[in-house]
Amino acid sequence: MAILILLALPLFASGASALMPRTHKWAIEYIALAAVALEMSLALVIASTVLADGTFHAGLLFETDALSAFFMGLAATVGLAVAIHSIGHLREEVHKGIIGFRRVRQYFVLFHLFFFAMYVVTTTASPLIMWVAIEATTLATAFLISFYHKPSALEAGWKHLIINSVGLLLGFFGTLLFLNAATNAGAGGGFITWDTLRAVQGSLDPLLITLAFIFVLVGYGTKVGFVPLHTWLPDAHGKAPIPISSLLSGLLLNVALIAILRFRTITDSVLDPSFTQDLLILFGIVSLVVASLIIFVQKNYKRLLAYSSIEHMGVMALGFGVGGIGVIAALMHMLYHAFLKPLLFFAAGNIFLKYSSTKIASVRGALTLLPVSSAVFFAALLAISGVPPSGMFFTKLSILAAGMQNFPYLMFIALLALIVVFAGFVKHATNMLFGEAPDDIPKGEANRWTLVSLAFLSLVFVVLSIWIPAPLSELVADAAAIIQ
Repeated sequence: MAILILLALPLFASGASALMPRTHKWAIEYIALAAVALEMSLALVIASTVLADGTFHAGLLFETDALSAFFMGLAATVGLAVAIHSIGHLREEVHKGIIGFRRVRQYFVLFHLFFFAMYVVTTTASPLIMWVAIEATTLATAFLISFYHKPSALEAGWKHLIINSVGLLLGFFGTLLFLNAATNAGAGGGFITWDTLRAVQGSLDPLLITLAFIFVLVGYGTKVGFVPLHTWLPDAHGKAPIPISSLLSGLLLNVALIAILRFRTITDSVLDPSFTQDLLILFGIVSLVVASLIIFVQKNYKRLLAYSSIEHMGVMALGFGVGGIGVIAALMHMLYHAFLKPLLFFAAGNIFLKYSSTKIASVRGALTLLPVSSAVFFAALLAISGVPPSGMFFTKLSILAAGMQNFPYLMFIALLALIVVFAGFVKHATNMLFGEAPDDIPKGEANRWTLVSLAFLSLVFVVLSIWIPAPLSELVADAAAIIQ
């Protein structure tokens, strides 16, 4: 019942927002807050049930295991922060005359539909429905990326839609190959779920599964942003509204990676696990190295954060690839990244509202004009670079240590790439935050909503960096056991 209510909430909120008249803009904002707060509460209830009883079922179509519950709680928590920041950010843009009421209403309608699709991805028992839901996130975010209707935003929206649709078409073909292999192995022609695939995994055709996983990895890897499939991502992050960029980086890329990992568990039961291991490590190291070099020479701070997301997807792929303690470290890395990257985008959004530019060269003296946002931006850059005592220091160290025995040279290359990323972040942050501030820009933060979102995510990240609650630790361990 809890799963069905969780799925119904964003649909109801989206419909209610669409029907609100111009005089009730405030109602749209508070509907968003109430919906995501209830979604977070339900996600925690479902997670506690999964910890107590294992898999949580809701009919034939929906089920939640530890991996689903982990991501669901993550998505709902980030969603609350994004809803808070969206209110403040959009109010500032309305005040400046950038957007009007219709745009605000459209934003929140699509915002809720995006979360509905995300929850379907995490709760469905069917690989096919999971693909449909991920494709739905592509449609919702395409309209949000082109939100401002500028030529560059429309181009980014179409680029995102076309590249991801082609990629997901390959993922769809791979999914059908998995289902066909299950049918040939005796699963019958009925509704095939993840449990069905696991039940017949010993009888699956190795050649068919090999081809299927390659299509799945390339298809969903496009959504993850693996290099060289990443070309849509910097443009999308660069042109989307700041809160939506945080959702793309913090949640959407992760859910596509989780889809790959679910198919990987089936593949590893049929083929030598080194097959999927080598592919994940290959995509991981290439993504990490390429992103690090582009980060160092980047000239746009929103695109800088986009390439940082590609870097961290590479780090996670390395962790899941090397296995062992690397899997748990990769899941924790996913958690920390999901909180830190929206935090960085929120602070960057406040800088954008002040300077009206996303060019690094156009931002000087931000620490003087925006002391809170600038301090959070700099601290979050250090934290996401892995500077101790950030939780990311321990996850990166654990992933490199896990891979050192079997892949020492690749781990050394990864370490060098991480150093380049750190150097690039420090260089860009120094240029933006320090120096003489422009005289024609007034000092002061945007509004209290944009500061509340910063405070909320900062508190969550700091607490989880120094103390991991026992239920969360158990949930991560159970999730790791599912995908190993």
